[in-house]
Amino acid sequence: MAKRKPSPVLKAFGAEVRRLREGAGITRTELAERVVVTPSYVSQVESGNTRCRKDFAERLDQALGGGEQLAAAWTRHLRSASYPKFFADFSEAEATADLLRAYEATFVYGLFQIETYARALLLTDDAVAARMRRQEATLQVRTPPTIGVVLGESVLHRCVGDSAIMHKQLEYLLEITYREHICLQVAPTRYYRGVSGSFNIATQPTGDELLYMETATGGVTSNDTKELLDVVSSFTMLQAKALCVDATRVYIKKVMDEWTRM
Repeated sequence: MAKRKPSPVLKAFGAEVRRLREGAGITRTELAERVVVTPSYVSQVESGNTRCRKDFAERLDQALGGGEQLAAAWTRHLRSASYPKFFADFSEAEATADLLRAYEATFVYGLFQIETYARALLLTDDAVAARMRRQEATLQVRTPPTIGVVLGESVLHRCVGDSAIMHKQLEYLLEITYREHICLQVAPTRYYRGVSGSFNIATQPTGDELLYMETATGGVTSNDTKELLDVVSSFTMLQAKALCVDATRVYIKKVMDEWTRM
């Protein structure tokens, strides 16, 4: 899958953010907590994969105690830089989408996580609350989007929290499989050509799409046509080779029983 190339101005601004953060001796996660965003968003800014707003640069200055260095850098580098087609924060595109597709290789799809599962995964109460708000904004609306999700088989067997949490999480996944607008499938553990990690695709009512790909440092968003075509092709193949919905229900029940006996 081709990587999206950041523009020079975005990379220059991101390098300044990283320099000041490292100079302050704090991690991306600590900085994210101070400015109330996700660590992956900080990663996107530092790597030049998104154009932040000036008010965010000002919040970074406050968090890092660097005077107005980043606000000035924003004016110098980003004033004339164009925004991507969608908001860099994938959750905003997610909340307005008519169609959501995702492959999750490691953990339960974020919109399908119960609170106790999310709490075992996330570092702060604010992060858990943000995830629950995402679910409310996307799922608990009059006309929710159509959602197609493929979970890697290992997701159901990976203990997050404890066996009681896992049983309750799988019970919720089983309930979700009966919702008309949701197609949830489990992909048996094997090699799938072209699939190297988790990804999410949000399709808007206009047909425009935004891709979110997980990386070792958080994740990146892209609306690159080639990348989208590659990922959509991979997702189509995953759905075809995954268990059908009925077989997925049977498998979830089987793993639920295994968690009960632990």
